[in-house]
Amino acid sequence: MEARQGLPSVPGELKPGQEKKARLPKKQQRVILFVALLAIVLFFVGLFAFPSKAKNKVKKDGSLNVLLITLDTTRADRIGAYGYSRGRTPNLDRLARSGVMLENAYCSAPLTLPSHCSILTGTYPIYHQVHNNGNYSLDPVNVTLAELLKQKGFGTAAFVSSFTVDSRFGLDQGFDLYDDEFRQDEMIKNYRSERQAEDVYKSFSRWLEENSQKRFFSWVHFYDPHAPYQPPSPYKEEFADDLYDGEIAYMDEYVGKVIQKLGEKNILDKTFIVIAGDHGEGMGEKFEMGHGIFVYEGSMRIPFILYAEKLMPQGVVVKERVSLNDIVPSVLDMLKMPLPQKIQGRSLLPQVEGKKMGETPFYIETYGPRENYHWSELQGLIDKGWKYIQAPKPELYNLAEDPLENSNLIEKDSSRSAMFKKELEDFIKENSSQFESAKRKLTPEEENRLRSLGYVSAGEEIPGENLPDPKDRMDEYMLMFRAKKLEMKGKNEEAIEKYRELILLAPEVPWYSADLAMTLAKSGRMEEAIQVLEQARKRMPDSMGTLSPLGLIYMHTGRFKDAFEVSQAMLRLDPQNFDALAIAGWIYDMEGKWEESYRAFQQALKIEPENRLMRIKYAYSLGALGRYGEALDIYQKLQQEAPDDPKIYSDLGTVYTSMGNLGLARENLKKAVDLNPSPETYLSYSAILERVGDLPEAIRYLKLYLASTKEGDTPRKLNAQKALTVWEQKIR
Repeated sequence: MEARQGLPSVPGELKPGQEKKARLPKKQQRVILFVALLAIVLFFVGLFAFPSKAKNKVKKDGSLNVLLITLDTTRADRIGAYGYSRGRTPNLDRLARSGVMLENAYCSAPLTLPSHCSILTGTYPIYHQVHNNGNYSLDPVNVTLAELLKQKGFGTAAFVSSFTVDSRFGLDQGFDLYDDEFRQDEMIKNYRSERQAEDVYKSFSRWLEENSQKRFFSWVHFYDPHAPYQPPSPYKEEFADDLYDGEIAYMDEYVGKVIQKLGEKNILDKTFIVIAGDHGEGMGEKFEMGHGIFVYEGSMRIPFILYAEKLMPQGVVVKERVSLNDIVPSVLDMLKMPLPQKIQGRSLLPQVEGKKMGETPFYIETYGPRENYHWSELQGLIDKGWKYIQAPKPELYNLAEDPLENSNLIEKDSSRSAMFKKELEDFIKENSSQFESAKRKLTPEEENRLRSLGYVSAGEEIPGENLPDPKDRMDEYMLMFRAKKLEMKGKNEEAIEKYRELILLAPEVPWYSADLAMTLAKSGRMEEAIQVLEQARKRMPDSMGTLSPLGLIYMHTGRFKDAFEVSQAMLRLDPQNFDALAIAGWIYDMEGKWEESYRAFQQALKIEPENRLMRIKYAYSLGALGRYGEALDIYQKLQQEAPDDPKIYSDLGTVYTSMGNLGLARENLKKAVDLNPSPETYLSYSAILERVGDLPEAIRYLKLYLASTKEGDTPRKLNAQKALTVWEQKIR
């Protein structure tokens, strides 16, 4: 204390030698001691019971990759992390435990296409204007997450597994690669609805091998839990009592493989992962089996998980209600990118950090009833724990007290009902877009493929406002559901009877006639199918729902004149109808009308430019018109993409023959034989061998044709037999 000597005395300061003598009163000492101990206790209680903001801190990083995984038709309450004890979802559960789980997440529409439009644009259906599967396309006026990230230098790739999100519906905006190929061996693909998780994973894995060291945004879409529930072994055996759970378990395996692949490429810690369902699935609650008719919890609540290794807190559960619109703003916030003006969601990162943001109202809808069945659409609002559904018979539920929606309070709480009605009207007015709805007509292929997914295909414009409430049409709905279920199980005869009942009940719905006709066609009863559709055509002459399947059946039965007539009727209704153009082009091709086939295929390729068989037919038309350079350019690109497609080499052989380059013609036709030894390739190859003077080989391949062909005494076969006789005489 020597340093203080000589300094002026401060009032109240202890002088040297007085330290031990100074004492506070005992009562005051006890108060100070109690306060100190209380502070220590509160510090440790707070430390362990209430995680600090630093512990929940999100570390934003503008250099991250982004991986979006969407789980089609997946209910939140069928995932282990969401409290389901019977399921087997170890990979999703681990991601939820190691990341952030949004406990109460909702879609805006219980239909695949509109919901994914919301996921990728951050806007409601009333803004992006896609209200149903099949007969809408996302307008380019909307800006997708892929477009925003591509502008910042991200490589963008999507791997989808269902026709409902095919590129023709506009979701490919901003993607460098949009892998939606299910098969390449048909120009008009029927009853090919999806590819399994294993195939989607393989496509993603191949792409990642080449792109893991580049900055990327990738979307992986798994469709497996959608009806019909047909998981592969061993899941179909292990979950024989609930195949829906089996589909989810199978999908979960490949979610795990995707994450594992990121780890193998050492980029898991450099990737922000978002996993979300697009909608749920009704399991009989309030009558609904499947989805798209109602907006009850079973089809609206979805799993939603955020994960970023070492950058996001672990084990956080956000209980506030959120929506799929929040994905785009959350991704952009994580990347430290600004939000576009029209985004209708909000970033979830503040809630992840524990900040109380409060719930905002969000909009829900389904137009499936109106456009598929001629019933009223449903629109609604979820706000402050309440759900309001606008319908001919409106509904109001207190979700906090009645999560199963058993008690409709629309009359008991009339003042709140009136308030919600006004709030919904204002919400729609404030959040709707000003651009015109991007409605489109369905092609025959689209009709069939949507039906093969279990959907009643949409597309008809339904006039009038006084449509029935879906709740009042449950007899018709259940009859339709039973018919579809019987058809999916292969019980076609029983399904046919149900479809006939549906037509008697609602003859104005074209899809019932279409479903009956296609089921008859699958049973080999083609003439009956045609009769059903022609009768429906008389009732509804301008319905694409009847014309589409009719054109296909005529085509498949070889009634090309009738098929052509139907294609022209379709083109009068919609000049951009892909399948009508394909049918017309094919028939022109058969008739040797090359200019007409060229124009039809050219127009069709503007709609579906990735269609390989269409490109082959288009190139062949160019060759037949003598435009060899253009044809060869297309064939060379096709060879690079599909080096093992025999049709490409067969057509090239014909083009080179027309050009007089017999050496290249022989080379390509031999390649076609090697890839596809068949009557067709044998015959073509024998013809070029004869032209180049190799008669022994020509005779050998002509004999192979005659021995393997199953055609009857056709002019082609008879001519081949005559040629064989002549050739054999020449070499004797």
